[in-house]
Amino acid sequence: MIAQDKTQHEALLKQSIKHLEFLGYDNIKADLEGYKQPKSFVKKENNAVITPDITAYKRTKKYFFELSLKSDKPKLLKTKWRLLDVVTRMKAQRFRIITTKGHYSFTNKILDELHLDKVILKI
Repeated sequence: MIAQDKTQHEALLKQSIKHLEFLGYDNIKADLEGYKQPKSFVKKENNAVITPDITAYKRTKKYFFELSLKSDKPKLLKTKWRLLDVVTRMKAQRFRIITTKGHYSFTNKILDELHLDKVILKI
């Protein structure tokens, strides 16, 4: 989810965190007030700051989670997902997409355009 959409969909982000806690993830960090902030990445070309929505650990593996919602700026979303995919593959970590009803086709379309084969958690 891009920064502009985070204020509108704060409830979905909190619901996602509760679902991850239920699944056994711990040390959860979220780009949300009341939680520790995940590590941000800075794109050198234009100094854009990219922060994952949620990071968590499960059995010593680090997972990055992105909340996928329909967006007016899919190019920014694609850039963010591509960066997170590259970082997680370099460090043997995991990258997952979280989505809800009504956003499945948008999510699959973006993943197909990026040629990514990711696990989608449906809430």
